Amino acid sequence: MPKSTSQLALLTLSALLTATALAQSAPPTPRPLPPSEPPATVTATRNEPTALEFTPDKLARLKVPAGFTLKVMATGLGNARMLHVMPDGGIYLTRRAQNDVWYMKDVNQDGKIEATERKQVAQNLKLAHGLDVKNNKLYVVGEKTIWVMDMARDGTLSVPRVFADGFPDAGQHPARTLKWGPDGYLYASFGSTNNDAPTPNPEEATILRLSPDGKTREVYARGLRHTIGFGWHPVSGVLYGADQGSDWHGDNIPPEEINVIERGKNYGWPFCYGDKQPDPYVNVGNIPGKVAKEAYCAATQGSVLTYTAHAAAIALNYYTGAQFPAEMRNDAFIAYRGSWNRAEPSGYEIARLVFDGQNKPERIEPFVTGFVFQDAQDGLWKQFGRVAGVATYTDGSLLFTDDQSGVLYRVMYTGGN
Repeated sequence: MPKSTSQLALLTLSALLTATALAQSAPPTPRPLPPSEPPATVTATRNEPTALEFTPDKLARLKVPAGFTLKVMATGLGNARMLHVMPDGGIYLTRRAQNDVWYMKDVNQDGKIEATERKQVAQNLKLAHGLDVKNNKLYVVGEKTIWVMDMARDGTLSVPRVFADGFPDAGQHPARTLKWGPDGYLYASFGSTNNDAPTPNPEEATILRLSPDGKTREVYARGLRHTIGFGWHPVSGVLYGADQGSDWHGDNIPPEEINVIERGKNYGWPFCYGDKQPDPYVNVGNIPGKVAKEAYCAATQGSVLTYTAHAAAIALNYYTGAQFPAEMRNDAFIAYRGSWNRAEPSGYEIARLVFDGQNKPERIEPFVTGFVFQDAQDGLWKQFGRVAGVATYTDGSLLFTDDQSGVLYRVMYTGGN
């Protein structure tokens, strides 16, 4: 006798309930145990060089290559961080500790920016740091927000508007940067909230790619502990980033990295460093999938160059002027803010990322040094500058900031030996 529609429905429902009950009673798939690793012992040093105020006599300690001269362009700038130079010589400056943006311009062209040639143009921007310009608008990124402001000819800005927000908490790495890419999208870096453990927020330890209207975004690259400095090479168009390695893993590992940043790639942090090297001091049990560290690292992207551990790259910008020797054009200059956990301090310098004739990164070499030194009298390490922002000036010289003493420096090429 054929079953009615209601009987068929009851049978179907009964079968579904039985299947659900069986599925719920089935044992869960066992999670694999992490592979064992040998014990690893680290010797770590906290060594924060004594901070000294900048005074004019300290300029004699600074060294630049032959043919270059170094001068102070401005003082008293507070927590001077990132720079953006406009075509007319105007300079926008973020001050993270003061949550604001300043505009400066050497109006009388005497090589100095006096107090009367600078003004605050935005305020109450929490942890304002990275900045860039597009279509006569200034974009600034803070802890959890990107703002946009209209620019006037005199450097003043409109009331800030939110371009995008809801980004990860700052945690250990509150310095964010952003740059408009050649594809018309906005790229922004967001560091990890901790030192060497995976983070629950998928937007941490990444570079994000935002749509031109700021309404959508994606994780462009991950496994980057703190790639504050990044940018596209002016000739090749390749995106390079300078990543900071983990702390408390000894004097020499992990090294600071230069990476080719590619969409969808994983750069290994916190489990790997350099050319896919497993970090012996990171807990293998935190690796997704519980695979061996060597296997995990083999599937990540390795660095193209490395530099002294803990030097702390904070900015990377390409030299686009014509004043420096021709072989320096389109090289990158990196501000290495300086270590605090290395027996012999590293960083506290502006370094040059040298590209070869095929526009491939070849080496990193010191360019402006001398901010950190070991005092001959008491043997203690001391420093009088934490470099931060770096940018090409309109006349082809190089500008960089010291966010500790609030100084703006200028490096010029004068030729000679």
